[in-house]
Amino acid sequence: MEKNTIKPSLASMTGFARAQGQVLGEAGAIGWIWELRSVNGRGLDLKLRLPLGLDMLEPGLRDMATKVLKRGNVSGTLSLKRETVSGLVADMAALERVKALAIELADSIPGALPPRAELLMALPGVMRNAGAQDDSEELQATLQSAVRTGYGEALEGLVAARAAEGARLAGIVSAQLDEILLLHGEAVLEAAGQPALHKARLMEQLSEILGAQPGLPEERIAQEVALLATKSDVREELDRLASHIAAARALLDEAAGIGRKFDFLVQEFNREANTLCSKSVSLKLTGIGLKLKAVIEQLREQAANIE
Repeated sequence: MEKNTIKPSLASMTGFARAQGQVLGEAGAIGWIWELRSVNGRGLDLKLRLPLGLDMLEPGLRDMATKVLKRGNVSGTLSLKRETVSGLVADMAALERVKALAIELADSIPGALPPRAELLMALPGVMRNAGAQDDSEELQATLQSAVRTGYGEALEGLVAARAAEGARLAGIVSAQLDEILLLHGEAVLEAAGQPALHKARLMEQLSEILGAQPGLPEERIAQEVALLATKSDVREELDRLASHIAAARALLDEAAGIGRKFDFLVQEFNREANTLCSKSVSLKLTGIGLKLKAVIEQLREQAANIE
């Protein structure tokens, strides 16, 4: 029985993802928002901006990113917002300490009245603003856990966004390869007669220069002309271009992590197109070569976004 295999998909280096949530404390809720952005890059360059007090999480967050991302300039920003509760609340621990001291003091003074609640609550430190910052260790641990979990969710979203962009990119690249293949076919037809055309032109030029009294034996002239005509043969460049097109198709099927290989291959595409134009003695073939260079440049721009 054959195993089901999932075909790898092409991934772009461009994407955006966002995740948010909140944790609850005595002083109110602390909301957090992760925003991850990614653009193309030669390698994986990750920049994280974390609020003071949470920067110790960065090493672990970097490890999480390197497990799912291979290339791209990735920036991550964590924002915190405190949604505080308004009004005053009693610090019960402080109130109990003050009450115990007041009762102890009243008992030690003959005839002293018992402490009054409103007077105790007016003492410094007993009442505090309900929106005062709550930095308890428990709250900080809960916040750190939520932030790590949210970062994982944002990473999943970024990977999905890059995969969706990669699917669109694969369609564009495939269409450009189709266009290159079509131009290659036109170039093959036009190049078939190029050596003979070059030879005829050279013979005509030599005949005009030498006139009725050639300074070189006709056999030697024919050899030189044949050599020059051979140098104008572009069939080898067209064969290599066909091979590069097939290699690009194979890379698209391979999909995962092909960015660097595809970058190099597009350089080879351009090399063959340049040589084709430089060796051409036909205006039509030169025109085809220029069209090839234009499409290859468009392909290079798209290939720069492949992970």
